[in-house]
Amino acid sequence: MSKKKDTKILQFPDGTKTAVSIMSLVNEIDALKNDTQKVSEMAARAILKSLDLKDHYTFGHSMRVCYFALVLGRELKLDHDELYQLELSALFHDIGKIGTPDAVLNKPSRLNEDEFQIMKQHPTNSYKVLKEFEQFQTIALNARHHHERYDGRGYPDQLKGDEIPLGARIILICDTFDAMTSTRPYRKGLPYETAFEELLEFSGSQFDPLLVKKFIRGMQKEAKKGESTFYISLMNQQFKKDAA
Repeated sequence: MSKKKDTKILQFPDGTKTAVSIMSLVNEIDALKNDTQKVSEMAARAILKSLDLKDHYTFGHSMRVCYFALVLGRELKLDHDELYQLELSALFHDIGKIGTPDAVLNKPSRLNEDEFQIMKQHPTNSYKVLKEFEQFQTIALNARHHHERYDGRGYPDQLKGDEIPLGARIILICDTFDAMTSTRPYRKGLPYETAFEELLEFSGSQFDPLLVKKFIRGMQKEAKKGESTFYISLMNQQFKKDAA
């Protein structure tokens, strides 16, 4: 006996029944999702270009932090969606600096206490910008918490250990690494090996110790490739690894 073909039927309010291809519906839903994602990414690029106009260094820093974060993410074997969320989180972690006064943001010497309190507002400001995008809720939280410390002495919410989102723990390592290795007008960047030693020294206090080890391993693998640039998919652009 032949089996009856399983046809999906939609019941409309007027009582009529119409056979509809489930695959067609799935395709339409996927198309809508893709359209929404494209619009969100267009807005994301526009915001990042605004950051570039505000402070070119912070823009370049965000690109490098993204590259470092993806190196660590791949070392952790994160899946495609997790890497995409991490990419956006790293790109936008400092977007709140758009609201930081130039005198504080570009000060070539150590910040005083009042200035430091102003600078400490940027993770919260990043969160305020990003949470307005429905698809960016995880990204917003990663940005908010990227200055939390593993020992709970960070800001703005004094989270500790696994309370801190994984993306934020990754970004803190990459953010700090870029700050140490970047050459600025007032100081020369540290060699990678010296920066690795610094990360290890503060593992367990400032940084997640497992992530530090994975990061160093991933970066050592990258060094063997001998490449001078890296690619950021959202920007569809190559960037120089050298921050000078």
